[in-house]
Amino acid sequence: MNHKSAKPNKFIYWTPRILSIIFILFLALFSLDVFEMGLGFWGTTAALLIHNIPSFVLTAILIISWKYEIVGGITFVLAGLIYATFVSKTAITTGFEWYYVAWAVQISGVAFIVGILFLIGWKKKN
Repeated sequence: MNHKSAKPNKFIYWTPRILSIIFILFLALFSLDVFEMGLGFWGTTAALLIHNIPSFVLTAILIISWKYEIVGGITFVLAGLIYATFVSKTAITTGFEWYYVAWAVQISGVAFIVGILFLIGWKKKN
């Protein structure tokens, strides 16, 4: 194996993992609005835990995907599809707003990219 072919493997290995961490932290940022709700300590704690369920699930998936990339590939693509479905349902029931597209691109798009990169890494191993 020459030196040039090793670089893409490192890129394919690290990029989905780093993007996953950034993506999970980005999702966790949305939970910070619970501090403005005036729920008291226990109410804020409960709301924070509930709002972070997607981040907790994706963190667990990332830990598994670190070794088994197929898990990350399938799960992140499915997460993107599920979120796009929820955004589409919201657009249908409440009327289309331009920012729905931005939401879908920001959340589903990143999930798709991470999932595809995990799948590419898995395929290269096999």
